[in-house]
Amino acid sequence: MFDSLQKQAQEILRETFSRDINELTFTFPATPEFGDISTAIAFELAKKEKTSPKTVAEKLARAFGDVKGVRKAEVAGAGYVNVWLEPSVLLEALSEAQGAVKKRDAKKEAKPIIVEYCSPNIAKPLGVHHLLTMMIGQVLANLYDHAGLNVVRWNYVGDWGTQYGKLVVAYQKWGKEADPKTMSLDEMLNLYVKFHNEAEKDTSLEAQAQEAFKKLEQGDAELRSLWSAFVGVTVRTNTPIFRRLSVHFDTHLGESDYETAMAPILEEGMKKGVFVPGDRGATIVRFPDETKMPPALVLKADGATNYLTRDLALARDRIDRYNPTHIFHVVDVAQSLHFAQLFATAKLLKWKLPHWEHISFGRMRFADRSMSTRKGNVLKLEEVLDEAVKRADALIAERGDSIQTDEPKDLAEMMGIGSIVYGVLSQNRVKDIVFDWDKMLSFEGNSAPYLQYTHARARSVLRKAKEEKIEMHNLKDVTISDSDRPLLLTMLSFPSVLEDARESHMPHTLANYLFELCQRFNTFYNTVPILKSEGSERSLRLQLTSVVADILKCGAGLLTFRVPERM
Repeated sequence: MFDSLQKQAQEILRETFSRDINELTFTFPATPEFGDISTAIAFELAKKEKTSPKTVAEKLARAFGDVKGVRKAEVAGAGYVNVWLEPSVLLEALSEAQGAVKKRDAKKEAKPIIVEYCSPNIAKPLGVHHLLTMMIGQVLANLYDHAGLNVVRWNYVGDWGTQYGKLVVAYQKWGKEADPKTMSLDEMLNLYVKFHNEAEKDTSLEAQAQEAFKKLEQGDAELRSLWSAFVGVTVRTNTPIFRRLSVHFDTHLGESDYETAMAPILEEGMKKGVFVPGDRGATIVRFPDETKMPPALVLKADGATNYLTRDLALARDRIDRYNPTHIFHVVDVAQSLHFAQLFATAKLLKWKLPHWEHISFGRMRFADRSMSTRKGNVLKLEEVLDEAVKRADALIAERGDSIQTDEPKDLAEMMGIGSIVYGVLSQNRVKDIVFDWDKMLSFEGNSAPYLQYTHARARSVLRKAKEEKIEMHNLKDVTISDSDRPLLLTMLSFPSVLEDARESHMPHTLANYLFELCQRFNTFYNTVPILKSEGSERSLRLQLTSVVADILKCGAGLLTFRVPERM
């Protein structure tokens, strides 16, 4: 609907100013007195017309008056144009906003978008810091999928490298009495930590680890069996955690799956002169001076591969097998240099590449906990989730009869997991994410419980309307009051918010929009009668309530958490 309105306005502006106005955009004012939509295009046009913005705005206001569906247009301030629309136009836009709730069907033959996220290392428990890549990656995949695009969700498991040589050495020295197939990830982590503690006293252990991984790469049967057991335990332990967080993948191919694919890459790079000899027999990539990047290692002096070698093989496989339009790596900012070197190396190899991007995010900050796996004091994700559910359960009990639910345990799980997920996703990913229990579980602020409670409140109104057998009147000639307008206009921006969150890769824009919608609905709920209003006014308010509930449920689902029908 707004595309049509915009095209009509652009055509009239071409006639008025004799130039293309492709940059025309509308925004939704914060309050009804500034119109239903507004534009600041006069400021840009004034520069081209070499006149004042107000003069241009006056022409624009007259031009907008001729657009079908516009009730009136007025100049405001130094050059803003505020536009009021006919109720029929607003109701059509409301219908489109509700339609945005429905997932579009993907075209099976369309080229896919590959989103890589989570990517934990085997033999270690998932830490709370894994939430960032897991949730940001899953939400971006959800947004692309919702828009009807083919998405391949990829968990690129860290199951190869010298660190497994360290674990093997530690197991052989201090853990052989345990069956590797039944060990816990905590026991494996303890061995890994012990290795690093002992290596500070015995420097020969590092060389032993390098030799062990080299033998693993060369196919040593005993080491392969041990490694396979570690992988099996990791998968069995992580799967239930993924399920609790609504995280899922289409493929789990990891680093080890590319062990035979690296030799052709190395041969190609050497043949093209991209991979060159480095110090002490290593093979490296040297980048042009203007990149200001240090050389990157692709083959160690002992013949062992590394992350860059494997990531090149991974990229080659993805391009050849899927022919994707986009490849996204959702990985923290600490890996920025690695990805810059990876992308630059592929370009030096003159590969034909899709859109390829590292979607980075900041670190998770705690006032009292550090998270170094090497030192063994990682804050485990499963423990954080359990603690969140425990706190939510206590909150439900504390509120007593004010929370209505038939299944308090399920509600506690819903609230607890939702609070953690939303607490992460409602923050700007490019900054450090602050973990704050009180804020995450608040019923008052920008939190999952607030959103969940608002959804349940809207559903409660709709249930009562059904119980009272309230009939809906035709909305064709309805009058939209100033009390209804702010909520309605907030809902109209839902399709554009989805598009913006998807294109900018910023999940917090969707989260913050849902928070604003909750605020608008709760103000609406507390200031105007819904069920006690009459005729088409009541029908409109019930329709608004229904669309609010649908948008909140859809938005929460895209952000990977559930909302209750009763609360």
